[in-house]
Amino acid sequence: MDQLEAATVDHFKAGMVLSGAGDALGYRGGTWEFNYVGPDIHQELRELGGLKKITVQLPEWPVSDDTVLHLATAEALITGKTEEKLLDEVAFCYVKGMKDMSGRAPGNTTIFSRLKPGEQGGYRVSYNNRGAGCGAAMRAMCIGLRYPNPDQLSSLVFVAVETGRMTHHQPIGYLGSVASALFASYAIQRRPLESWGVGLLEEACPIAKKVITDSGFAVEENLKDWDSFSKHWKRYLDLRGISDGKGPVTWPDPYGVAERDEAYKSFSLSGWGGSCGHDAPMIALDALLGAGSDWEELMNRAAFHGGDNDSTAVIACCCWGLLYGTKGVPKCNYSRLEYRDRLERCAEQLYTLSH
Repeated sequence: MDQLEAATVDHFKAGMVLSGAGDALGYRGGTWEFNYVGPDIHQELRELGGLKKITVQLPEWPVSDDTVLHLATAEALITGKTEEKLLDEVAFCYVKGMKDMSGRAPGNTTIFSRLKPGEQGGYRVSYNNRGAGCGAAMRAMCIGLRYPNPDQLSSLVFVAVETGRMTHHQPIGYLGSVASALFASYAIQRRPLESWGVGLLEEACPIAKKVITDSGFAVEENLKDWDSFSKHWKRYLDLRGISDGKGPVTWPDPYGVAERDEAYKSFSLSGWGGSCGHDAPMIALDALLGAGSDWEELMNRAAFHGGDNDSTAVIACCCWGLLYGTKGVPKCNYSRLEYRDRLERCAEQLYTLSH
């Protein structure tokens, strides 16, 4: 990452906008998110003339619930509020965001949230054994844009945990939120990709555990289920040869579309790769490691597969934009994106707040 220029406001804008573009491309109005066969998606992509020929705009290419709720997180953060007031603002923005879900396929855990912003403790929901989905991970990247520096790690983790468990109150769910926020901050820091997973386990997860214990809320239930997230991540880092944070990365050969579908399934809890808090950021990192600065290759790996592809793409494309800007990205993939103005405005204000 040494050769990359320092992150500018344009990188922040690219992170937010390309995140939305990746979401819309993976989602394709629901037809690709719920197509479980990667090679079929790639065949349809070829029939459209390839990625370079796709103009991402309404009505065919709306953003999904992922971007609506990522915007909700960002629009709460740019108020400049902190601690309890920030958490209440996030809860308010999530409730408001749920009114913009027509045709966007929100996940069940997110839909059934019982948030009561404005009331004492109204951002808290009870522990939920079924809260391991990726709904917290997919909306947390912007937290890394608000707290991008190494000395802000405690703030980043606190906000990621507490906003994550507003809907996904289970460690796999809200530690996915920590991973997405952390990876965005690492992209801004230009930290080597090979070290991101180790940083998550060794630097961020211990802070997350302290956030839970210090909160005094549902501590016992959380600690009982704590180790599963790290166990999945350790297995992945061993598989890729990056458990030392250095590499080089070990890839299967071949590792084409069909092989990636199988690999992504193997990372998952349910057989739908990327649908949980641990494996949505995991597949995003896998795609970033494999694609380098090649946008099309990133999309092939992060967006066009048989798993929960809009959620893996929303994370991967945010980090990619923070790293590389819009260099090499066809303008038609993002220039007419739904909510582009809101995404850019959030990026500019997050940049100002964090500098």
